[in-house]
Formats: sequence, C-alpha cells, structure tokens
Amino acid sequence: MMSSSLGTTFYLEMRDFASFRSSVCPAGFDISLVKASDHHLNRKFYAAIGAEWNWTDRAGWSEDEWRAYADSNLIKTFIGQVNGDDVGYFELASQEGGEIEIVYFGLLPEWIGRGFGGALLSSAVEQAWQLTGTRRVWLHTCTHDHEHALKNYLARGFEVFKTEPGE
Repeated sequence: MMSSSLGTTFYLEMRDFASFRSSVCPAGFDISLVKASDHHLNRKFYAAIGAEWNWTDRAGWSEDEWRAYADSNLIKTFIGQVNGDDVGYFELASQEGGEIEIVYFGLLPEWIGRGFGGALLSSAVEQAWQLTGTRRVWLHTCTHDHEHALKNYLARGFEVFKTEPGE
C-alpha cells in the first residue's frame, strides 16, 4: 500500500468495531494466519501484488531485513484462499496504545475483479479487532493503488483522517 511515486496518499482509521461494515464472503473463501514466520512468503506476496501498484519501499530489502521483519512478534501475516488457492494477503502490525496498522493488503493479480477484495479486507479488519487491546485500526493507500481501493476501505467503515497530496 505504499508507493515511492508522488501520488496522493490517504490515511484512514477505524476507532470502533461498531463502525465496521463487513462484506459478503464468496463461497470457498477462507483466511489463515501464517503461524511460523516465513519471510520468503511475505516477500513473495509483496512482490507479486506490489508489482502492479508500484510498491517499492521494500524492493531493496536484504534477506536479513525480510527475516527480521517477518520474525517480529509485532507482525502477523494472513493468507486469503479460495478452495485452497492463494488469493491475497495482509499484514497486521501491533503498535503502541492498542493501534493496529494494516501494513500491506492486496489480491494477487489473477484474483482482482472477482469479488474478493471486500472479503479479504473484512477479514483483515476482523482479525485486527480480535487482537488484545485494539483501540484503533488504521492504514494508508494512495492514488497508485487499485482504483477501487479507497472505495473499499470507506465501504468497510474506515474514515480518512489525513491526506497528503502528491507533488
């Protein structure tokens, strides 16, 4: 959800689970927590999903940087699947004060436009609010992400709290 380009960035938050509006999950859709740290998996999804949206902030990371990130007890990685096939992923980062950031979220290219974005985001929000002490869930997106990204976040109950215009 981060681009090195200079597009407009939107920061969104949800301060109460009661604001959440879930999307219908398509048949066969499920998510699973990656229980054992696997930096190769995080890197694979980041590259496969991010290539389309110009994600470049981790492009230069070394193997050790990926490993340290994935090994952090503050990061949880989830995989979305349909009938056992990978659809996409999301990463949740626990931060001070009960804040949970949806750090990365996305569908693999072959699953875009097939109705799984809302279901995957709904799962991310549900998982974030299930973490102990969650008081706020937040994320950011930009104009280089999928054209429906912002609309999906707003439809799930997020509100924009800050906008940084591109140059």
